[in-house]
Amino acid sequence: MTETPLSTPASATLRLTRRAALALGGGGVLLLAILTAVSVGAVAVPLATVWGVLANHVVPGLVTPDWTPGREAIVWDIRFPRALLAALVGAGLGIVGAALQSVTRNPLADPHLLGISSGGAFGAIAALLHTGLFLGLLTVPLLAFGGALAATLLVLAVARVTGATSADRLVLAGVAVSFIIMAGANILIFLGDPKATHTVVFWMLGGLGLAQWGHLIYPLAVLLPAGLWLWSQAPALNAMSLGDETAASLGIPVARFRLTVFVAGALITGVMVAFSGLIGFVGLMMPHLVRLAVGGDNTRVLPLSALLGAIFLVAADTVARIVMAPEDMPIGVVTGLVGGVFFLWLMARKA
Repeated sequence: MTETPLSTPASATLRLTRRAALALGGGGVLLLAILTAVSVGAVAVPLATVWGVLANHVVPGLVTPDWTPGREAIVWDIRFPRALLAALVGAGLGIVGAALQSVTRNPLADPHLLGISSGGAFGAIAALLHTGLFLGLLTVPLLAFGGALAATLLVLAVARVTGATSADRLVLAGVAVSFIIMAGANILIFLGDPKATHTVVFWMLGGLGLAQWGHLIYPLAVLLPAGLWLWSQAPALNAMSLGDETAASLGIPVARFRLTVFVAGALITGVMVAFSGLIGFVGLMMPHLVRLAVGGDNTRVLPLSALLGAIFLVAADTVARIVMAPEDMPIGVVTGLVGGVFFLWLMARKA
């Protein structure tokens, strides 16, 4: 009896074709979500006009303008950078959540629960209310990254001092540190300028209304290298998800690698928090949904979590803009509602 080979060139080609089709399909859904986000709102803009404005800015003179300057400003100056920022933030939170869940072996790990988002918020609040923009536009993202990194190191230090080195207890340490940091952030708000407090509170609930073209370069410049590095570490993350002993037996320096992943996650999260405020559940939900669809291999989970996170946050921001139009609902409210329903569904599924 002839044994069937485990892998053949035909099967490898089929896997590559499926991955390419999945990536193209996801990219198409993301493009549709962005175009829909630009089109709908308090002032509806036809998709033909959206396409025309985008085409005219990419290739000037390609389309004869038949729209008003006001609609062009709505599409190009307000909604399009906002949709792109939502995609960047969603992608960043999605890939960080997937990496943290693997490196801690805890399906509940995400930037919010591990205190990384809270640390970024603390740094950003300090910049907005107390230090001033002494480095220009770089001040908020740099202090947000500093706060996120400090929170990460604090969580690891608490875990080491208390002996909470297991994956489950590491997350508990992160939750405790998160509460402490948010208490400090609330003190900063209380001591800050009352006139600026309303803006900061809205920002803490998550919002993308301050998106500008000049701001997009910062999250993009961080997400591309840090996200690609995390993706390149997918085999090591797969080993870490099997346990520290297994990873060590494969030659992975467990403690150093975990710290490096945490620092990369802090970098991405801190910059995203600086421009979007606190947005929860994206890094928690997206990897779960991706693993249900494609399994646990991080070679697929990491990029697809980023893609699904981008799609989800663009859609969530669209809902936040239209549900109380012309006012903007904080996007954190939308993600919180969806996240709560997701948890109930997950509990019912595992019951």
